[in-house]
This record gives sequence, C-alpha cells and structure tokens, in this order.
Amino acid sequence: MPRIIDMFNHYLPPEFYDKITALGGNAHMMNRARKMRAMADLDYRLKKMEEFEGYQQIPCIVSPNVEQLVPAEHTAELARFANETFYNICQKYPDKFPSFVAVLPLDDMDKACREAEYAITQLGAAGGQIFTNQDGRPVDGEDFYQLYRTLNDLDSVLWIHPQRTAKQPYYRNEEMERYELWWTMMWPVETTMAASRLVYSGIFQRCPRLSIVLHHAGAMLPMLEGRLENGLKLYSTRTAPEQQYLVESPIRDKVQIDEFRKFYADCATFGSRAAIECAVNLFGISNMVFASDMPFDPEDGFGYVRRAIRDVEGLSASAEEKNAIYCGNALRIMKKIK
Repeated sequence: MPRIIDMFNHYLPPEFYDKITALGGNAHMMNRARKMRAMADLDYRLKKMEEFEGYQQIPCIVSPNVEQLVPAEHTAELARFANETFYNICQKYPDKFPSFVAVLPLDDMDKACREAEYAITQLGAAGGQIFTNQDGRPVDGEDFYQLYRTLNDLDSVLWIHPQRTAKQPYYRNEEMERYELWWTMMWPVETTMAASRLVYSGIFQRCPRLSIVLHHAGAMLPMLEGRLENGLKLYSTRTAPEQQYLVESPIRDKVQIDEFRKFYADCATFGSRAAIECAVNLFGISNMVFASDMPFDPEDGFGYVRRAIRDVEGLSASAEEKNAIYCGNALRIMKKIK
C-alpha cells in the first residue's frame, strides 16, 4: 500500500477530558467518546494503526467544541491546552501523526485568530476546524471572515464539521428530533448549507489561498451536480425585484458550479463507494482526500478505515490517481508536511 494520510479522524486525549472538569465545564458531554477505546486510548490506537501499511493521521478533537464545554472565560485556555496536547503527541509519534487540526475558541473570533496563528506557526498545526453553524449563526458572517483571512494569510487548511443536535428539530412544532435524524439526515444538510453560504459569500475570491475540506464526501453537493450546473443558470429569477439584495453575491455572474468544485471532499462515507464515486464526479480526483471519520464504526474503531481503503481501491482510477487521494492531494494543501 502507498502512504495514506487520514485527513478527518477524531481523538479525545484523556487529559483534555480532565482539563474540562478542572475548568468547571461539562465533561459529561464527552462521556460517550471517552468510552470508545480507539478514541481515548492512545496505545490501543497506535497498535491498531500498525495494521495499515503507511497509514498516518491528522487528528482533530472530537466534538463538541470548547465553547460548548466550558464558560467563555476558559475557552481560549482549553483550546490552547488541546493544541499543545496534540503537538506533544505529534512530536512523540511523528511517523503516525505528522500534524493535527487546531482547536479554535469560536465564541470569539479575536481569540480564534490568535489561537490559529499560534497553533499553526508555533505548533505546526495544518489548519483549524470550524462547525457548520455557531449557535445558529451562519458561517459566512464577517466575524468568521476575520478567521478565514487569518487562515488564508497562513496558507493553511480549513476543516468543516457538521453540527446539529436533537434540540434543533426540523419541524417547528416539535421540541426534539425523532429517530436521531438530527445526525443521519441533517448533518449532510448542515454541511451542504455551510458550504453554499461560503461559496455565495465569495470565500474563494476573498481567501484564494485557503483550502477547505468538506466532511463526508461533500455531503449532498455531489448529488446536486445537475441542479447546480443547470438550475443555477436561472439564479435570482425566483426572487422578487424588491428582494434582489438576498441574492447579491460575488459569484452571481460566474459559472457557479465551478465555485463549488474548489472545495476538497474527503472519503469518509462509512463504506459507500458509490458516494465517493459521486464526489469524484463533482470535485475531481485532484480535490479528493482520504479520511475515515474513525473511530465511530460499530466494530473496533478502525472499521471505517478498512472500508475507506476498500472503497478507494475499488474506484475506476489509475494507481497514480489513487495515490493522489491517499496522500498526494493532502500533501499539496498541507504544505509544511513532507
């Protein structure tokens, strides 16, 4: 097997859990993750990683983010603690963890920018992670663009993870979402909406050096290729003249689907090769990166790694193209990693 760089996987350092408790936070929100051996037991994780030749991880912290775990006065401290913990792991095991995704205190973009700059320039983080909404606020607000400009200036990567809970039901007359649909169905919607808001707010014009990775193969975007390519040729015609301000966009007069193709999509589809093939059709081989979303499988924490490798191997692609997915594209956007 070639070198494999897993761009979206999750880890919960036990000391991070303890830090939440020490800061008077809601550590119980991490209890499910803490009970997953591959999530919180580094020795076990390292042993299982040996089963996959050339396999490396760019780990990110398991959600929820710091602002949901501790009071506002402690979010910067908790993010710094997480990033320095990840740094120490990367220093100790550089052959397994060549870099990491920075944790950012997203309750305050001044704090987030300072932590992003520190984590990337001083600790070697490959970039930072945001979520598809911030307490219901969209990710294309000017406060978020303060962070995007910082990441763009640092020539780094932005990871986008979906975020929604059972307390945000789809139907307004319900208080809680049924059947866990807030996760299975609404997370792809969240990612699709966040990506679309970024496209129409001009993220790729305003931050041209920023590489953005969408989780779960780009969510619903690949399935909407025809709708994006042809339906958007009629963009703004469904909006009344007095409401045209709602559709003003830097890409209004561009080929809009080409803007969506600028995202990078990962291979974390829980074992659906068809979903990866669909993503390749939209984003192209050059914008696909390997990821597993481990350790959330119903097996030993590495089931999704096995499935993602199996699915990439099953693609109708050349060895060179598969290598681009496994590591080449990741190395191109994470410029400090060799």
